[in-house]
Amino acid sequence: MDELLAKYLLNEATGAEQAEVEQWIATGEENKRYYEHFKLMLERSRKLAEANMVDENEAWERFLQKAEPAADTATAVIPVRRKPLSWVRVAAILLVLVMCGGLIYYFKNAGGPKMIALQSGDHVLIDTLSDGSVVTINKHAIFSYPESFKGDTRRVRLEGEAFFNVAPDKSKPFIIDANGTQVKVVGTSFNVKTNSQKTEVIVETGVVEVSKKKKAVKLNPHERATVSGDGPIKEANDDELYSYYKNNEFICEHTPLSRLVDALNDAYGVRIVVTGDAGSRQITTTFKNKSLDEILTIVAETLKVRIEKNGNEILIK
Repeated sequence: MDELLAKYLLNEATGAEQAEVEQWIATGEENKRYYEHFKLMLERSRKLAEANMVDENEAWERFLQKAEPAADTATAVIPVRRKPLSWVRVAAILLVLVMCGGLIYYFKNAGGPKMIALQSGDHVLIDTLSDGSVVTINKHAIFSYPESFKGDTRRVRLEGEAFFNVAPDKSKPFIIDANGTQVKVVGTSFNVKTNSQKTEVIVETGVVEVSKKKKAVKLNPHERATVSGDGPIKEANDDELYSYYKNNEFICEHTPLSRLVDALNDAYGVRIVVTGDAGSRQITTTFKNKSLDEILTIVAETLKVRIEKNGNEILIK
C-alpha cells in the first residue's frame, strides 16, 4: 500500500490504482489518518530532493574563509557535483523515509485501545492528537498515543524528545510515560527529553508534575526537573535552547558557550568540544535558520575564540 500511495500522490497511478487508493482511504478514519501522514512525508521528501544539500567539507571550507585561520594545515575539499533529482528518485527518497523515519504503525494493547506509534527518524514532525493537543517531535524519537483518549486520563509514551502544547481538560489529566518517569499536566506547554540515562522536563507555561518512584516535584514556568536516579531534582531554567528544533532558532541570553555547544551537538549531529575557559564565556544573540558554519563564525568573532577541526571533532579554544 505504501508503494501504491506513493504512485497515487505522484500522479503516476493508473485509473484502477487510483480507485483502489480512494476506496482504501474511505474505509475508515485509521486509513485516512495514515494517508494524511504519508502525504505530509511526500511533501517533505520533495523539499529534501530539491534542496541544495551542502557538502560538509564545502561548508567547513567556507567557514575557514570567513573565520580567522586557526590551523597551519589546510582542509582538503572534494567537490561534489549534484544532479537534479527526478520524481522517480523523489519517490525512492519517500520510501526510504517511510522505512527509516516518519514511520507510523498501529498496534493493539491487550484489552486496551488501538495505539499509534510515530517514529520521527531524521525529521522533526508535528502531530495533532484527538483532544487537540499539539506535539512537536524531535528527530530520532518515538511517540506512542491512542487513536482516541478514553477513560479518565490521556496517557501517551515518549522515547526521545518532544515539545507538548496540551489542550486544557481538568477532568482528564495528560500523562506522559518517559523511561520510568511520569509527567502529568492538565493543560500547558513544556519540553520532555528522555534517554536511558536521564529524563529532563522544562516548563514554558502552566504547571507540570514530574514524578518517579513516589517522589514528585511541581514545576512552574522557567523551571526544570532532571531525573537520573530515584527521583526528580528541581532547578531554575535559564535559557530557551531546548526549543531549537521547534522554531529553528537558538536563543541565547547571557548563555554560557558550553550550553550552546550542547544544543549544537544535538541539532547538527556533530561533536564540538570546548577547551580551557571558553565554555564559561557568555553570548547573547539569536541564531535563526543559520547553518553550523555561520553560527561558528559568529561565535568566533563575538567571543574571540579559535575554531579548529581535528578529525571528527570541532575544537573551540
